Amino acid sequence: MNWYALYTKPRNEKKVAQHLQQLGFEAYCPVVIKMKKWSDRYKKVEEPLLPSYVFVQLPDANRELVFQVPGIVQYVYWLGKPAVILPHEIAALKQSLAQPVVAVAISAVRPNDAIQIQDGPFKGNEAIVKQVSPHRITLLLASLNLLLTIER
Repeated sequence: MNWYALYTKPRNEKKVAQHLQQLGFEAYCPVVIKMKKWSDRYKKVEEPLLPSYVFVQLPDANRELVFQVPGIVQYVYWLGKPAVILPHEIAALKQSLAQPVVAVAISAVRPNDAIQIQDGPFKGNEAIVKQVSPHRITLLLASLNLLLTIER
């Protein structure tokens, strides 16, 4: 069985994952907890890490069954075929979200600097600094083909 990425309607990710699980498929919607401000208070809110995307594991023969679930738009395609997500990539995503957020000390960096990540879920990976702003640093992890934004 392969993992596939599904594109969903906006704000339907958690509902789609729940419906897919009710149909007997393994579905994964990575979520993060963010602080949101209302006019009178702050509140912790669980939001999808990847807006409008859900991962599902199913046999190729059952790929059309997912469209029974309301809120699914289409599969994510790569080179004309539904993109297959490798199991170790899903496991790495789950593992990185299971670990607590780590404060990272960053000295003076400039765009195009190559740095080695010393701590956290991406420990040991080499990254290239893409963008530096007063509140954020964007890193490119070439080995994972991933852009990582760090809030200062």
